Amino acid sequence: MDMQRKRAYNSNKAEAINSINDDSLVMKGKKIRATISFVVVSIMLLIIIFAAINIGSLHVSLKELYTGLFIRRIDDVAVIYNLRFPRIVISILAGAGVACSGVLFQAVLKNPLADPGIIGISGGSAFVASFVTAFFPSLFFVTPMFAFAGGILAFFIIYSLSWKEGLIPLRIILTGVAVSAMFAGLSSALNYMTGGSRGGVAAIVEGNIAQKTWSDVYTLLPYILLGLILALLAMGICNIMALEDKTARSLGIDIDKMRIAVSLIAVLLASICTAVAGAISFLGLIVPHIGRLLVGSNHKTLIPFSILLGAFTFLLADTVGRSIAAPYEVPAPIIMSVVGGPFFIILLRKTKNYGA
Repeated sequence: MDMQRKRAYNSNKAEAINSINDDSLVMKGKKIRATISFVVVSIMLLIIIFAAINIGSLHVSLKELYTGLFIRRIDDVAVIYNLRFPRIVISILAGAGVACSGVLFQAVLKNPLADPGIIGISGGSAFVASFVTAFFPSLFFVTPMFAFAGGILAFFIIYSLSWKEGLIPLRIILTGVAVSAMFAGLSSALNYMTGGSRGGVAAIVEGNIAQKTWSDVYTLLPYILLGLILALLAMGICNIMALEDKTARSLGIDIDKMRIAVSLIAVLLASICTAVAGAISFLGLIVPHIGRLLVGSNHKTLIPFSILLGAFTFLLADTVGRSIAAPYEVPAPIIMSVVGGPFFIILLRKTKNYGA
């Protein structure tokens, strides 16, 4: 009898050790895959930056680029610096901001289909930013703050209309689509009412960043950096929000305050990007899902990776838009919509209980 117990004990001990070893190997494999993903996307971002610099009538080598930027003036590099660099930087910042916003919204709403463009946040921001640009052009440098107010307004409307004995993911999506369509219509009407000025309202409505300058970069940069820093600080909170609300409250956590705080960060990022780069749909949906496949669902890894991948994805979309119909251009948000629409349908069909 003792011998049988001893054998059973040794067997259970061996199984436990094997299980621990298997878990350790799985974790090690995930870390390796995440590290490789970060490195690969970083290299891809550098490649697409250099490609974006050289698409057009002017071309420079890496050596000429370095010399012209840091050692002595080279005319071609100076032209590229003033005309192409602002667009590249804005694409990187806007892509990072919108992708990060998508991750935060998905964490807050516990909805894998949440995206600032789909649920109407970008639409509200675009309308308010367009309105201020059209009627109060002297307030240009504080337009992002008005866009932020528009994003908060849209978020409040969506939450209010979606609430009925709780929040159901599909109801949020459908309400957001309706609110987004309403704001898109208002923005388009405003565009026509003001004569369709491509330098003002139309640039926001259509997501046209072709004529952006360094002043636009300086307008966008501080807000985006603030939003991204706050998002990185909220990584642990996003992991907590993955728990059931009852579980979080039993641990003494005020989950409602956390949800509001993270929502404000997400609205800030989406709104500021919309004010400068226009309404960008599906980027905040596609990037987080690819990120989860590559680096997992831990927000301490997912958020930094989504920032990096979002920057690459939107710059790639802008670069493709510049070259696909040259000498004409297709705005990057349109490229994202063409790619993101089918992606959204596939996710909608694969998501369990999406009609509940």
